[in-house]
Amino acid sequence: MLNAERYPFLSSDLALGEASFRPYLPFTLVCQDRTVATTGLLDTGASVNVLPYSVGIELGYEWDRQTTVLSLTGNLAQYEARVVLAQAMVGQFEPVQLVFAWTQATNVPLILGQVNFFMEFDVCFYRSQLEFAVTPKIPTSE
Repeated sequence: MLNAERYPFLSSDLALGEASFRPYLPFTLVCQDRTVATTGLLDTGASVNVLPYSVGIELGYEWDRQTTVLSLTGNLAQYEARVVLAQAMVGQFEPVQLVFAWTQATNVPLILGQVNFFMEFDVCFYRSQLEFAVTPKIPTSE
């Protein structure tokens, strides 16, 4: 992976030992004049990016002003979700626009899923080394 940036897996529960390590990516979200430094769980099994309610509030979103409703599945199916956009700055790469399902759930991590994080970035997992590498997609020539 050319120009890849490598990151360590982070432990979510020290009591679990090595089984608790997860690929959390540090990055910054920007919406208008607000900036939030955060981490997102890289989840190749997630269909969409999921933004926790509190992070959306930090970015200045107002729930009632977001009119595009989205239905989530799995553990989050019981919560309403609204579609929001934000610029994401990952490492030293150019900012990209990410689409999120902003959920009212308060006990969910920020999740980076197929639509559209994995459409914008390539990720290589080195689980045995407790690391992963991220690189922006390579633009295709037309």
